[in-house]
Amino acid sequence: MTSFGQRLRRWRKARQHNTLASPADRRQARRYVHWVDHGFLRNLWHNQSEFAPGAWRSNYPDEPRIARLAQMGIRSIITLRGTGPSPFYLLEQESCTRHGIALHGVALQSRAAPRKEALQAMIALFREVERPLLIHCKSGADRAGLASAVYLMVIEGAPVSRARRMLSARYIHFRWTRTGVLDMLLDDYAASDAPDFETWLARDYDAAALQARFDAR
Repeated sequence: MTSFGQRLRRWRKARQHNTLASPADRRQARRYVHWVDHGFLRNLWHNQSEFAPGAWRSNYPDEPRIARLAQMGIRSIITLRGTGPSPFYLLEQESCTRHGIALHGVALQSRAAPRKEALQAMIALFREVERPLLIHCKSGADRAGLASAVYLMVIEGAPVSRARRMLSARYIHFRWTRTGVLDMLLDDYAASDAPDFETWLARDYDAAALQARFDAR
């Protein structure tokens, strides 16, 4: 007998390359986001806050929340979940277009050391997009936390001691989990002699070496 977990994995794989071409496609995409992507939990908990002037962070926003974000004046959204044809991206893209919000994306990892190129692409977006902006991942805890920390250091000129607060239990981030590799990334920067985060990222950061040390620990 096929287990529930096997059925869920099969359905998740089948919905990885979705379209919104028909009403049936849209219903399937919404079911996926609600159940498989844990949207039912985000209906009550948004993990949303303004962490810098004109810069917000949160978990994945559904269609009604995007409408409210537009009313708040949000002009740009940066998703850290990538821009592939997933149900959650397609629905977000459609909603952003409807409400006049520019959607940008970069694929950032949370349970593994992020790629240098992804971090640099994210920083480039920070400088390019129109504000006010919202940065989000799935839960708003880990990837959004690291992105907020980097934003504070690069855009606001904040010290790493302040930036670290973006990765904390307040946002449901715990460094003793697999996502603790993000904390180690900031630890490495703090211990370096680099004059700023971007210099350290370009000159010293090695995702594979960071991951190997984290796994060994």
